[in-house]
Amino acid sequence: MLAPPIQKVLRELQKLPGVGEKTATRFVLHLLKAPRTEVESLARALVELKEKVKPCSVCFQLTESDPCAVCSSPRRDRSVVCVVEDQAGVLAIERTRAFFGLYHVLGGHLSPMEGVGPDDLRVRELVGRIRQGEIREVIVATNPHVEGEATALYLKKLIEPSGVRVTRIARGVPLGGDLEYIDALTLGRALEGRSGF
Repeated sequence: MLAPPIQKVLRELQKLPGVGEKTATRFVLHLLKAPRTEVESLARALVELKEKVKPCSVCFQLTESDPCAVCSSPRRDRSVVCVVEDQAGVLAIERTRAFFGLYHVLGGHLSPMEGVGPDDLRVRELVGRIRQGEIREVIVATNPHVEGEATALYLKKLIEPSGVRVTRIARGVPLGGDLEYIDALTLGRALEGRSGF
């Protein structure tokens, strides 16, 4: 039988995405062996995370300063906004070092089965940003699953009447992939989205 404090930490760790019983147990055993200062440092960092990190009032990505570093940067192209579902989308695009515009974090995707509609996302705020007149292109970078595609289509139909160009990130064959192993849907989208070279 495990001591109650161990059981409590195991339960809390297993609430994290991707952390099962074995991983949580490894974490707990590591923390028990670690110096007290290391454990206290982790605890302080977690509390500071909750106290200091908030959504940017403009783009809604997570930040300590408001507006965030991207929204306040004079080097970013203010005429292009990339719409993503969540903070993970911002991080993925920033890792490419290929995008120099602004972001808009929706806070999820449309999912009627889960009761998530446009009013549950930051769609109204996106429309408000577009109405300010500085945005010329909206790049929709929602995830390539059914809900992400539905969200992208909804945004396209909503934004196009404003005259702002709406584009979608390319989808298709990954670099280094063999055609024989690519699923038919992905290969079909790659053919539809083909471009000159």
